[in-house]
Amino acid sequence: MALPLVAVVGRPNVGKSTFVNRIAEGNEAIVHEMRGVTRDRSYHTADWNGVEFKLVDTGGIEMGDEDTFQASIRNQALMGVDEADVIVFLVDGKTGINADDEAVARILRRTSKPVFTVVNKLDNPQSEEALYEFYALGLGDLWPVSSLHGHGTGDLLDAVVEELRQVECSPDADDEEGINVAIIGRPNAGKSSLMNQMTNNQRSIVSDVAGTTRDAVDTHMVRNGVPYTIVDTAGLRRKAKIDEDVEYYGFVRAMRAIDRADVVLLVIDGTLGLTNEDQRVASYAVERGCAMVIVLNKWDIVEGPEAKQKVRDFIADRMMFVGYAPVVSISALTGKRVDRVWDAIDTAYEHYTGTIPTNALNRWLAEIRETGHTVSKGKAVLRMKYITQTAVKPPRFTFFVNRPDVVTDNYERFLENRLRKAFDLTGTPVQFRFKKKD
Repeated sequence: MALPLVAVVGRPNVGKSTFVNRIAEGNEAIVHEMRGVTRDRSYHTADWNGVEFKLVDTGGIEMGDEDTFQASIRNQALMGVDEADVIVFLVDGKTGINADDEAVARILRRTSKPVFTVVNKLDNPQSEEALYEFYALGLGDLWPVSSLHGHGTGDLLDAVVEELRQVECSPDADDEEGINVAIIGRPNAGKSSLMNQMTNNQRSIVSDVAGTTRDAVDTHMVRNGVPYTIVDTAGLRRKAKIDEDVEYYGFVRAMRAIDRADVVLLVIDGTLGLTNEDQRVASYAVERGCAMVIVLNKWDIVEGPEAKQKVRDFIADRMMFVGYAPVVSISALTGKRVDRVWDAIDTAYEHYTGTIPTNALNRWLAEIRETGHTVSKGKAVLRMKYITQTAVKPPRFTFFVNRPDVVTDNYERFLENRLRKAFDLTGTPVQFRFKKKD
């Protein structure tokens, strides 16, 4: 069943992400003193007294328009309110009410959903003096808490859970074994635009400013009866170039998303072509054994067939270490050819989780032996006797041989090339193990 949603809203820097981490008992939401750190909506699973629910961490709501992202952040937060079953409105007990608090309260007074006004940053929640002015917000009872220390959160959660027990849940993709897809790439390559096209919503904020996405943003969906979890990640750069704490946290979240991904979509800006950073990002996914699809974005504004072919040739030459990854050219902004990305994901996942019968593998091995192509070390000559597939995600093949120490990297590459010619393994890496058998 789909879990009920609790949206955490409020102006910037009132402690929403600290509150979410406290309730979810984790450190998934980025916490930083800088205003505007949280931009997209992020979702975190929590449990209280046996009732499981999802917390929606939203960006700080400001009613001005001087900031590049302010309108988008505000819209993201209001979308979180729209989809929530219960709303937690956080205010700062140390600084008191300001104009943005009053503006958020006006919006919340119009909703029919349960709203809990939570006065945060109260080290002594029993002190009622700091609460008085917040009654002016007109949202009923107040809940004093300290998200940092956990004071008062238990009583609040008791009341929230009581409301959630009334929520009727419906079946959802969250509960099914689905395909985990992480969208990765350099900053400003178009990852969030692709995410929005694939999920048919505006879950991720899109901007020309590099580094807009900071959290790894999950969206669960079902397409043609198949459940997927699509994760939009922060743009990945070399650690040496990461000069903000917040950007570093985004990097860590992106790496976690890759860790749990089945398939990664490596988004490359077609107008810039392949860069060293693209190769480095690809290597992160290779190290973690993910299936991969290379997505050439902004392809509609690459001028002329010669320029396009040059980009493709350069990728084929410099990305040989992921030569198994299909290359799909799209325009994430317009949605052109995005359907081909779905086809490539399904194909890569099929091969990533597929198995090859042992008898077929040993017929292939017999053909290798017949060629006489082998390796030696001194007087020792490698003899391969048997092969079987021993794992999936990614496929792993175990060779039983007389001398595992004789196998070289070049010979492994030779075997992989021959294996891929014999069996369709598009989109997935493969792993080889060599065991001694007398």
